[in-house]
Order: sequence, then structure tokens, then C-alpha cells
Amino acid sequence: MKQHAPATMRNREPILAVLRQWLPTRGLVLEIASGTGEHAAYFAANLSGREWQSSDTDPAALASIAAWREQAGVPNLRPPLRLDVRQPWPVERADALFCANMIHIAPWDCTLGLMAGAGRVLAPGGVLVLYGPFMVGGVTAPSNLAFDADLKARNPTWGVRHLEAVGEAAQAAGLDHVETIPMPANNLCVVWRRL
Repeated sequence: MKQHAPATMRNREPILAVLRQWLPTRGLVLEIASGTGEHAAYFAANLSGREWQSSDTDPAALASIAAWREQAGVPNLRPPLRLDVRQPWPVERADALFCANMIHIAPWDCTLGLMAGAGRVLAPGGVLVLYGPFMVGGVTAPSNLAFDADLKARNPTWGVRHLEAVGEAAQAAGLDHVETIPMPANNLCVVWRRL
């Protein structure tokens, strides 16, 4: 039932450093597309004072998140919610949003749904932290180009997204770009703030 993503062990410390810098010290953090649940368990354990709400659409992922939550045994990690960014969200208000490695493994309308939802549920001043590979000015690392080709071969609606297009969707939803942070393995953390 418990799933494991090898990249989690490699990226959790760099992501945690970004979250410590940008998340409020108190309040609700809604994680979109929590996947295996390993990030949720690790970040909730290391970010006490915040309530961590994980979510996903996939039943197997939700079961894995629940198993990691049970093993972690941390009081600030809530049971996972089923959340499809393209549908009405089961959370009405959050102080921050975190989303890792979703928008490139989903159709573009999921990016639009993520941004529109962030615009609805984030409190003014709340942040969205987005992690993953991006094209910037049409350019990215060779490994990301190969990954993009692989994604599109699996599903033509997937692919490494252009940061400029993602930023336009964020701006349209009332989010202001505040920082882009280079991360290991040719990824980025991009931070937007709700106006």
C-alpha cells in the first residue's frame, strides 16, 4: 500500500529549505498532488506549527499517503483528501499551497485549475510554492528535454511546461511572482503570492 518515489530522498531537503523560507509559521498548508505521501510525512514532521493537508486524485496514491501518515504519527498531518484541481476543491481557505511534480505529468488544464484554485483558496498574502522542471525562455537542461520527449510519448497532453505560460496563468488568477529558486537535478521552485 505504501509507495516510494526515489526522487523524494534526493529533493526533500532542498525543498524543505525553500518551504522554511516561504511558508507562514502557522496556518494550513494544502499540498496538491501529494503522490506517494512521503513529502507530506517528512514536511509535516519538520514544519511543526503548520497544519499539513495532503491531497491527490488517485486512489492508490491516497492509500499510500494514508500509510505514510500512519507511520509518521505526527499530529499536524491531516488525513488525505481527494482533490482534482479541475473540480470544486474540498478546501475553502489555505494559508499556503505546495505542489511538486504535477503540472508536467498532467494536461495543461490542470495547471490552469491549480492556479484558479490557488486564487480562490489562498488568503491574501498566502503563497503557492511550485516545484519541478520548467522551460525558461524556451530553454532547459538536456535531461529535461529528454524527459519532455518521454512524457509526450506517453501522453501528448503532458510535458515540461514553459515557466512564462505558467506565470501568465498565475497572474490571471491574482498571483504575483516573487521568486524562482534553482534546485538540484535541473528543477526549480517557483513562488507566487496571492495579491
